[in-house]
Amino acid sequence: MLAPERRTRTDLLVAATLVATVLVAASVVWFRSDARGTTSITWGEPVSSLPAAGALPDDLVEVWEAPSDATSVPVALGGTVATAHAGAVVGRDPLTGDERWRYERNRPLCAVAGAWGSVVSVYRDARGCGQVTALEADSGARDVQRTSHADDEIRLFDAGSYVISLGDTRLEMWRSDLVRTVEYGYVDAPVNPRAQPRSGCTLISADAGSSRLAVLEQCPNEPANRLTLLDPSPDDNQKPEQYASSVLPEAAPGAGARIVAVLGERTAVYVPPGDGGAPRIAVYDGSGALLDTHDLARAAGDNPGPATEHEGVLVWWTGVDTVALSPDDFTPEWTVENTLGTGAPMAGTLLLPVDDAVAAVDPASGDIRQRIPVDRGDAQSVDVAVAGDLVLEQRGGQLVALR
Repeated sequence: MLAPERRTRTDLLVAATLVATVLVAASVVWFRSDARGTTSITWGEPVSSLPAAGALPDDLVEVWEAPSDATSVPVALGGTVATAHAGAVVGRDPLTGDERWRYERNRPLCAVAGAWGSVVSVYRDARGCGQVTALEADSGARDVQRTSHADDEIRLFDAGSYVISLGDTRLEMWRSDLVRTVEYGYVDAPVNPRAQPRSGCTLISADAGSSRLAVLEQCPNEPANRLTLLDPSPDDNQKPEQYASSVLPEAAPGAGARIVAVLGERTAVYVPPGDGGAPRIAVYDGSGALLDTHDLARAAGDNPGPATEHEGVLVWWTGVDTVALSPDDFTPEWTVENTLGTGAPMAGTLLLPVDDAVAAVDPASGDIRQRIPVDRGDAQSVDVAVAGDLVLEQRGGQLVALR
């Protein structure tokens, strides 16, 4: 019979050394991990949505404000208003502004948007603005997450079925589980060589519908912007599937063109005035063929975003005016001049920010039914959202609630 094994002093020293090594390694991993730099305080009580306003207010008075420089428009979802500033996304009581939940990281906060009932937050790491977390709007609890390469600055916006992250050199589109459906533009160490149709282009504007992703880009040695139409859900998200791509007519200068809207297979593009022509909206079909053009009374301003659908019309803030477009053929139906930003529906009207007031506009005719005075000081850029009878205004990096 073999003698039983005995632990020697050397065995014990080796075991102790291994344990110490594992503890040191675990400590280093923890010290460098994202978890160490993350604070997540959730809300456990029921949250009720605010009832829709039945009538317009006669006046609006500020009830609370909070810094929110990582949002481009107010984020109001159900019974929560979210603000984003200095690395922290905060869910607030809409009526008081009191903090309910908080998600904070020791990384720069790139952008925050509301989509699918979640607050989608994007943070920057060494690979750019590519660390993404969806937070439940009511509780602030972490839901799905993703990480990828991205530009150091992005624009993040809800395109209906998808969220688009758009940088100068790279675009990604995500569905509600944050699975990427399209990767377009610059690729860092591509797995599939030559998967992208072009390289070196600057991405200018984008929007998506159910069957088309439209991208406007400026490519090297091309006289004007290029319009590219893509499948929003290709078989391989690293290999964009093109339906069409062509350079806009040279009479359309590169600077100032923008994607206005994508509905089904049709895409509307703002074309700035050139060669003495009027500013216009050009409408393209799913194969990139020009269907029609519609003249506009005034040229658009700098960096207008895509149109949004409210009360049966497409509402597009051009950077200087608000234009309503027919969802059937993108024909301009009415214009309210000298607006300060995007609007939102309330009590059967569209609230549009104008100097020293909010204008309540008939969505069918564009007639101003009422002007509700608002004291904004010297704020020049204002985007409006509505939560119940509360009017939310994004004024630069500040969110202001009025009632």
